[in-house]
Amino acid sequence: MSSRHRSTITVMAVAVALALPGGQAGAQDVQVPTVQATASTQRTASGENNDAAIVRNDARPGASRIIATAALDGLEISDLSGKRLATVPAGEAAAVDAMPGVTIGERSTTVVAAVDETGHFLRLYTFANDRLAEAGARPIPLGFAAEGICLFRSPQDGALQAFIVGDGGEIDQQVIHATADGRLDARQVRRIHLPSPLSQCVADAAGHVYVSEEAVGIWRFNADAEADTEARVVDAPRLGHIEEEVSGVALYDGGDGSRWLLAGDASAGRVNVYDRDRDDAWLGAFAVAAPDGGTVEEPGLLAATGLPLGKSFPHGALLVVDEDAADTKLVAIADIARALGLDPGNATAAASPATVPTVTALVETTPMSSFGDAADDPAIWANPDDPAASLVIATDKKAGLYVYDMQGQVVQFLPDGKMNNVDLREGFELGGEKVVLVTASNRTDDSIAIYRLDTAARRLVDVADGVQPTGFDDPYGLCMYRSPRDGAMYVFINGDDTGKRQWRLADTGNGRVRAELVREMRFESQTEGCVVDDDAGTLYVNEEDVAMWRMSAEPDGGDAKVAVERIEDNPAIRDDLEGMGIYHLGEGRGYIVASSQGNDTYAVYRLEGEQAYVGSFAVVADPVRGIDGISETDGLEVTSRNLGPGFEHGAMIAQDGRNVMPVENQNYKYVSWKAIADALGLEMR
Repeated sequence: MSSRHRSTITVMAVAVALALPGGQAGAQDVQVPTVQATASTQRTASGENNDAAIVRNDARPGASRIIATAALDGLEISDLSGKRLATVPAGEAAAVDAMPGVTIGERSTTVVAAVDETGHFLRLYTFANDRLAEAGARPIPLGFAAEGICLFRSPQDGALQAFIVGDGGEIDQQVIHATADGRLDARQVRRIHLPSPLSQCVADAAGHVYVSEEAVGIWRFNADAEADTEARVVDAPRLGHIEEEVSGVALYDGGDGSRWLLAGDASAGRVNVYDRDRDDAWLGAFAVAAPDGGTVEEPGLLAATGLPLGKSFPHGALLVVDEDAADTKLVAIADIARALGLDPGNATAAASPATVPTVTALVETTPMSSFGDAADDPAIWANPDDPAASLVIATDKKAGLYVYDMQGQVVQFLPDGKMNNVDLREGFELGGEKVVLVTASNRTDDSIAIYRLDTAARRLVDVADGVQPTGFDDPYGLCMYRSPRDGAMYVFINGDDTGKRQWRLADTGNGRVRAELVREMRFESQTEGCVVDDDAGTLYVNEEDVAMWRMSAEPDGGDAKVAVERIEDNPAIRDDLEGMGIYHLGEGRGYIVASSQGNDTYAVYRLEGEQAYVGSFAVVADPVRGIDGISETDGLEVTSRNLGPGFEHGAMIAQDGRNVMPVENQNYKYVSWKAIADALGLEMR
């Protein structure tokens, strides 16, 4: 069970530099070498230049281009000699970045994103053959005074995202996507706040974003909105190697051992270099001179590439915006390395990271009313007469139980206690009638909550014969079992220690149900997720940090268990192993799905035989529907039964530990089994 949920952060400046990387403090009176720029762009026609980006020509690196902002004159395109080739209207352009290799429909292109200060919009373009073409479906309103922008491609699914930083400390993360007509649009994923104005940001392929907070320093945090933010300070004025105010930031990737962060120490008139391979340790600093010998007094925003840009830039170039001169200086990386005694490496195009197949959710539930880590575990009732009227019962471990319809809307909420896990079984005989029995682990009174699902009224009705104690100080995981021997129904619950218990559920004869303890089991460490294959009488248990276990589900089954999968044996699995569900194909065949919480994926095993590992998948965002991905999943459920349109072959329903796009309280996501089957080549029922 996770307690690591983080949606947004507000970082106070007082938290700066408890331990700054790089060792020595103090930026004053440091003698630094001067590196002369190889070229400079022409002064912008408007006399203003705030930002610039490099667009590399892979076929002819020497024909790469620079796109710079020119305020009310829009965007200017220049070659590597600095000659202006074109000016493109872009409102009052204040910031710009470019990303090559973006697929739009059937074609791959370079996407250019710019901030338009006339109304504080994000504007999107494509770049080809020295031409910028506006490709946005609309100017995208930002709602704040933006200062900088950086583009990022998710290593998980390749989605293009933009980080826009603002004068009020805003860091707005947007996902850029194609519309049905082939245009580009964007949707907010999350917003992070820092206390004071921000200048620029830059993102790397490993999923880190560096942000310059002008008077505070340089921050680094995770670019993945579905991960912990993990904000940390890289450097800070007076405490590290920045004299007073940080301006721009850029990244250079020359391969192993030559991955640098470059940051403008504006008031000191220099650029700092940090080693990204050694936790951003400070490597040195240099000043920038213009090609004609004049000094750049206050280096502005930066941009860099580690790939060759022709003979003049064999290891790539650093762009340094010179606001006083209203131009952009091109500094050869080779010259920077020589001046500081560094190895520039030998950069090659970054290889695509290994990824797992991805799917998207079709539906998400209304967010929980409770804040923080509240949602945990769902159960599914498939309506045999009207599949579209099926229901999802899910826990709020701070408040009670929700009943949702197949559109994710709340049908019922029961504020009956801190419900952690839930499960159900059909066919329990209560008062001579077969009913759907629902049980949940109630952490308010450490009991087994027992309900009958009134399928006609679509409501849960409490049928527990008083409080049914678990004997645990804090009951966690829960799953149910109907024995093929005699039809008896059971519930398994574990506590916050190593114990797990099994109870038989019995009709008391007065319309109520009691739980009779029939078995106790022990594990070496914490367990939670469990599921039972009723037909085979087999219980599967996830020992969170250790393994998935298989054992008998019968009350006389004892403690004997077999490891289906040890976490240490499968690099695709990362602890905690959490929720579990079974997709039944019939005749003992099917799949077990388990949440690999440590890497936000779902592992699939065959139900039959020795439960061989089949593969893993991730659930990522669908920006068109506005449904984010699923991360840090505690509980999940799987069914092969028809749940109506979109879910004719069943579904996986899972808890989402971070509900973003936009940031809201936790909820549950519904994923079509067909999408999962297509992604992994699995069978469908």
